Amino acid sequence: MAPSLFKRDLGIAVAALVPVVAWDASGLDLAVQRLFGSADGFAWRSHWFTSLVLHQGGRALAWVVVALLALNVVKPLLGCALARGERLRWLLVTLVVFAVVPLVKDASATSCPWSLAEFGGNASYVSHWRWGVGDGGPGRCFPSGHATSAAAFFTGWFALRRQHPRAARLWLAAVLMLTVLLGGAQVMRGAHYVSHVLWAAWLCWGVATLTAPRPVVQPAYVATP
Repeated sequence: MAPSLFKRDLGIAVAALVPVVAWDASGLDLAVQRLFGSADGFAWRSHWFTSLVLHQGGRALAWVVVALLALNVVKPLLGCALARGERLRWLLVTLVVFAVVPLVKDASATSCPWSLAEFGGNASYVSHWRWGVGDGGPGRCFPSGHATSAAAFFTGWFALRRQHPRAARLWLAAVLMLTVLLGGAQVMRGAHYVSHVLWAAWLCWGVATLTAPRPVVQPAYVATP
């Protein structure tokens, strides 16, 4: 992308960080979980809609889209104006984004809400910012991996926006809606706090921004007499 466009994209990523940090600082994560959970656990945890349709179905949908992007490299289906190299880049960058959140989760000592003693588990609440501090639970829950099943596809906005601006806007709207839907389902199930979903979405957007395609700027030549 041109330098000015890259700066604008970075500005958007930084601006998007503000509400994420604000929510984190609000301390409302537990308050939201208490709306859905009790000492008996979370009623939505095993519900067919949140567990089967939105959790398992959302994960399956993500792999279907990845397969579609792979097929798109060979036979143009999405972004027909994109060169094969651009379509391949779209696929590879999406896979990179998919890998980021699991790497962070593996290093996290934060357990999921349903593991808290307050909700029938055995863990105590410890902020995910206290890296390395155990909470008595299994950990490895921050940020939300399932929200990434949708948010990883933010890459489509950057891949499509120059040649297919309308399709890019529709793609972005769909990804945002799915991120809210899948992330919200995990909050209701007690699998993640709202902050886990927000950070997952922001990480995906940030990586997609940094790896977005950048058109080559042709040097200006001055004609000599």
